[in-house]
Amino acid sequence: MDEKLRKTYLPMTETAFYILLSLVKPKHGYAIIENVAQMTNERIKLGPGTIYGSLSKMNKDNLIQIIQEESNRKIYQITEIGAEVLQLEKTRIEELYRNSREV
Repeated sequence: MDEKLRKTYLPMTETAFYILLSLVKPKHGYAIIENVAQMTNERIKLGPGTIYGSLSKMNKDNLIQIIQEESNRKIYQITEIGAEVLQLEKTRIEELYRNSREV
């Protein structure tokens, strides 16, 4: 993995984590917003500026890709690179959790 991507995305913000996690299955922006709110019991409510700014950057960095455009909606999905970054972050979070349980 590109070292620049590693430094940019790891450790990952909650916003980036939940966006990538949401895009394991293809979704458009509003569906991502709804999915993140549901997964976090409404704790995280992404606004349009946040979601579309993040999607644009992640698309540029090849973590996600647009797989379809219908009307005004772009359908996004995680890429292989994005899945690798997400897995690295999951591993990091699991380590944090494991270490916290041992104390």
